[in-house]
Amino acid sequence: MKIEGAIKNYTGKDLAKTFKQLQPSPERTSALITQDFNRLMSDGYVIIENLITPSQCAQIKDECMPLMSHTGRNNFEGEKTQRIYNVLGKTRCIDRLADHPRILGLMDLLFRPNYLLSQSQVINILPGESQQAFHFDDSFYQIPRPRPALGAASIWAIDAFTEENGATVVVPKSHEWDGQQVPTTEKTIKAIMPAGSVIFFLGTTWHSGGANQSNAPRLAVTHQYCEAFMRQQENYLLELDKDIVRALSPELRSLVGYSIYPPFMGMVNGKHPLRLLDE
Repeated sequence: MKIEGAIKNYTGKDLAKTFKQLQPSPERTSALITQDFNRLMSDGYVIIENLITPSQCAQIKDECMPLMSHTGRNNFEGEKTQRIYNVLGKTRCIDRLADHPRILGLMDLLFRPNYLLSQSQVINILPGESQQAFHFDDSFYQIPRPRPALGAASIWAIDAFTEENGATVVVPKSHEWDGQQVPTTEKTIKAIMPAGSVIFFLGTTWHSGGANQSNAPRLAVTHQYCEAFMRQQENYLLELDKDIVRALSPELRSLVGYSIYPPFMGMVNGKHPLRLLDE
């Protein structure tokens, strides 16, 4: 669909230059992705093993660990958990996780076109950290449950997720719950998976960060997504300067907000936001 035509039809004015909607690559359509999606919609989550290599994990660790400093400010952030915020403004090493074809293939089936990246973090759970409180990620969209997910999240295991080191705890099928149900420990599973794997779950799926009872930290990367008409948690348009945005892939530019939800949501001065990169 051409954005210009949609805007002209809606307003009677030409408010944006023609920008064709970014089309999914062939890698984002496969029987494997359909299988992953069916499991996601049945259980509320899916684990996909070994999507990135040990060398990619090592590079992420090498680039991110020097950026780690303070631990969390409260129990939810984790008083023995380190986090990197504004990751896309600090390193390019996790870009390919945000726009990985297996993840975007799921997003293509889940949400409308031009969905957005809602936030990105690197999370390092240190030894002795307790289990995080159970929550579901799109709870800040205060629309009563049961309802379709308005967000979704990937958590990538840069270190292997084990029984002892803080593997994400998930409540299967909790995406179907109404607003009265709350998790109990007997209904949970731990997302045990080798390094280089990812768990992807709906924004309505209850989960928590696990307790790290091992003697080593557990490093992960998370990217969260949302429908194109919902507000992002992270304000990438303020965080990322134009030179950084120019260095991103076309997919990632669209994800951080250099895109339009028809007819004109996301415009800047009546123009498609990609026009800003030409100025």
